[in-house]
Amino acid sequence: MVDLGNYNELEIAREVDFGVYLTSEDGDILLPAKYVPEGAKVGDFVRVFVYRDSEDRVIATNLTPLATVREFACLTCRDTAPFGAFLDWGLEKDLLVPLHNQKNKMQVGQKYCVYVYLDETTDRVVATSKLGKYLHNEDSQLKENEEVQLLVAGFTEIGIKVIINNAYMGILYKNEVFRDLQLGDKLVGYVKTIRPDNKIDVTLRKPGATALGESSEAGEKILQLLQQGSGWLPLSDSSTPEDIYKLLGMSKKTFKRAIGGLYREGKIELSEDSIRLRR
Repeated sequence: MVDLGNYNELEIAREVDFGVYLTSEDGDILLPAKYVPEGAKVGDFVRVFVYRDSEDRVIATNLTPLATVREFACLTCRDTAPFGAFLDWGLEKDLLVPLHNQKNKMQVGQKYCVYVYLDETTDRVVATSKLGKYLHNEDSQLKENEEVQLLVAGFTEIGIKVIINNAYMGILYKNEVFRDLQLGDKLVGYVKTIRPDNKIDVTLRKPGATALGESSEAGEKILQLLQQGSGWLPLSDSSTPEDIYKLLGMSKKTFKRAIGGLYREGKIELSEDSIRLRR
C-alpha cells in the first residue's frame, strides 16, 4: 500500500501531457509535469511525497514538506474556518488541524507545535496540537548523558519545553540556555536527568565538559577568529548574551572566562566595546 503522508519509491507507469502516472498497489498516482525529474522515463523509480490534494485525490510531489506523518513540527497558521485551521507545511495544499484537535483556537499568523498523523476515518493527513497522547515518556529507552535531538515546542516560567527524538517531552531549564530560542528551533542536546515520574530534563552542555575545558576551547576559538579577521571583535564584558552567542556560539559566562584567560596571558587587549589581538 502507498504510505500516505510520507515518501514512497514508485515506478513511472506511463506518461501523459500533464505529467506521469506512478504505479502503486492502490492504483496509479499522478505526478504533475512540474514535479517530474528531468530525464525521467517510463520504468524509472522516483522518490515522491504522497498526499491528498485540494480535490481529495491521491497525488505525488517532489516538494519537501516541513513534516511527514508521525512527526512533530512547528508550523504557521495560514487560514481558519469554522471546522478547523490550515497550516503551511511547504506543500500546495495546507495541512488541516480540525477544530477538535486544537488545544487552543488557532489564529492566522501564529506558529503552533503539532503532531502530523493519518486519520483512519477520513484517510487524510491531518495535525493536532494536543500532543500528550503521542509522547511516550513512560516507554523511554533514553539514558542519562545520551545525545538527543531537540525541537523547541513551548515555553514555561521555568524553562523551555522540548520534544526529544520525536518521541518524548523534556524540559530545558532557563539557566541552561544562553541565547534566544524560537518555537520550532532544532538543537542537539543531552539527557541530564530522568526522574522517577518519567519527566526528562535536558541540557545543551556536553557531558564531561568542565568550566576550565570550556573556557580553554572558547579562548582558542576567539583567538582563531581574531587571527583570521582584522584582529578585532565587536564584543566586550558589556555585550549581551544574544550578541555573544550569535557571533561565537557560546554563553556570556564562558566568553568572560575565556577573554579573562587570554588577557592574563597577554594575548588580547580589552576595551569598553571590543577585544583586540595584541601585536
